[in-house]
Amino acid sequence: MSDQPTGVPREEYRPSPSDIAPKLADLQVGRTVVTASIPLSRADLVRYAGASGDYNHIHWNERFAREVGLENVITHGMLTMGSVISRIAEWAVDPGAIVDYRTRFTSPVVVPDAESGAPDTPTTSLEMTASVGAVDTEAGIARLDVEVTSGGTKVLGRTQVKVRLS
Repeated sequence: MSDQPTGVPREEYRPSPSDIAPKLADLQVGRTVVTASIPLSRADLVRYAGASGDYNHIHWNERFAREVGLENVITHGMLTMGSVISRIAEWAVDPGAIVDYRTRFTSPVVVPDAESGAPDTPTTSLEMTASVGAVDTEAGIARLDVEVTSGGTKVLGRTQVKVRLS
């Protein structure tokens, strides 16, 4: 990471993304690089439905979700994956650094209604840990192996994200 240049007032100094992005040479296989707890609410599901156009009833209607055999309303699978990917993009400092990802949806993420308070009160969360699985110095790519749970249940399996780093 670069130091602030001499003569530039602290409030005006903005390091470039390349100054603060993780460096491939600094990564070690097995090292944890990202951990996050990602809160989710019913309002998050509504916002995602609006953005994606996925208004399937299982993502907002408890009665319907139960009629089709679910415990309760569940989050959109791609909202789950996108929430995880966004934390890795933040770590990489550049969303364009993510060159590939894969996962298996292993269990639904149940998002119960808040018992009281605003609809955007989080009622569940995703817990994620991303560790370095491999480093390809020739290609400039790090593979992150990611574990994601909700309520102690694994919700994404075999999740891997490839990130291009300098």
